[in-house]
Amino acid sequence: MITIFTTPSCSSCRKAKKWLDEHQIPYEEKNLFNQRITEADIDQMLANAENGFEDIISTRSKIFKEQNLDVEDMKISELKAFILENPSVLKRPIIIEGEKMQVGYNDEEIRVFIPKRLRELIMCQDCPEGESCDYQSALKRYFDEIKEEINQEKNI
Repeated sequence: MITIFTTPSCSSCRKAKKWLDEHQIPYEEKNLFNQRITEADIDQMLANAENGFEDIISTRSKIFKEQNLDVEDMKISELKAFILENPSVLKRPIIIEGEKMQVGYNDEEIRVFIPKRLRELIMCQDCPEGESCDYQSALKRYFDEIKEEINQEKNI
């Protein structure tokens, strides 16, 4: 399951959620201001970050400047505690699924979260001979398959 860490006023967060919704990709939203993040959330972010805290913390945030903090001078435990107390220092959105993570919204990079079946359709791995394989056709076929599965489950 995809988890997306957001804030209400974040336009990039709204774009990411809209993209996931348009592609009918389920996700769990964690609003950083309404739901407390956990140390496990931070650990998951760090496990997927190529550059550690640098990838997930906005050192230009108001609170960093007000407190004149330097990430380099802080211990890992201090940084985690600081994030737990001040979740607004996290870059947004942060989208995680397993070992995949995207920080911020990027129209191309978010495609890493496309489900395997939709990727197969986009790549025309099992398209009937002569059938169109453009993205919109693949998306329509994928949504038709989802509807069919839902209908079959209802009839069981």
